[in-house]
Amino acid sequence: MADVSKITVLGAGNIGGSLAQRLAEADVAHEVVLIDIIDGLPQGKALDIQESAPILGFSTRISGTTDLAAIRGSEIVIETAGIARKPGMSRSDLLGVNAKIIRTHAEAVKAHAPNSVVLVVSNPVDVMTHYFQDVSGQPAGRVFGESGTLDTARFRWFVAEALGVAPRDVTGFVLGTHGDTMVPILSLTSVSGVPLSRLLPAERLNAIVERTKKGGAEIVNLLKSGSAYYAPSASQAELVAAVARNEHRLLPITARLHGEFGEKEVTIGVPAVLGRNGVERIVEVEITPSERAAFADSVKAVRADLRVLAELP
Repeated sequence: MADVSKITVLGAGNIGGSLAQRLAEADVAHEVVLIDIIDGLPQGKALDIQESAPILGFSTRISGTTDLAAIRGSEIVIETAGIARKPGMSRSDLLGVNAKIIRTHAEAVKAHAPNSVVLVVSNPVDVMTHYFQDVSGQPAGRVFGESGTLDTARFRWFVAEALGVAPRDVTGFVLGTHGDTMVPILSLTSVSGVPLSRLLPAERLNAIVERTKKGGAEIVNLLKSGSAYYAPSASQAELVAAVARNEHRLLPITARLHGEFGEKEVTIGVPAVLGRNGVERIVEVEITPSERAAFADSVKAVRADLRVLAELP
């Protein structure tokens, strides 16, 4: 039995299409709608996914359209639209172009699905999440972004690979922005309860941290055209399930701060509990002085992008 009636995925590119497939296969909704500006793209991908239902056994109905009014009645909306990074581009380089798309979609949510929970994926995700909430007028807890969940998955895999252990046994958090100033929290990372600092020397840990920061760029450079979408869509599906199933999961996401970690009016990656209404609460964790300083630098980077956004025509 599905957990919610309707989910809308904005953007039918590699991420949006992959996410729609994952959500259909998980049967978390009666209906998943794919919306894209390119006529035929969302309809074609929706039909392709739907035709796998007899093989995979899911009951979700998938449809595609170019009409933003199809958001109407959605309980969860996932914003994936926007241009992807090319080699040499930073996430901040995408800011101006993607902000225009975000505005249009946020206004559509305000008009057609004002009670929905919104997950923002578009980069730079910290700034775009902040902007989407401002434009849509949604309560801050009902608009959050995917960042730390993906970055943490990459971090956990790099640790597992270095140690030759099962990835699921590695736990930890990546806080801060989804960008070069992200902060993998080594002090809270462990393998089946064993602190990571006891398992790897400092130079190996530093190398893993740096690779995590450049995890997305590494894939962009390998692909030459386009960016990652398998791991991102898996991360997004995990977040959507946490909301749809009211799981109260503690996960690292992009959320608007109201004094937590000593910061206000900035949206950035922090641990938060997710349930049916979105962000239930932000959890302030104890981190080392050096990690707190790095987090402060990450906040500064997001605030700098917010100032650039405010100055755009």
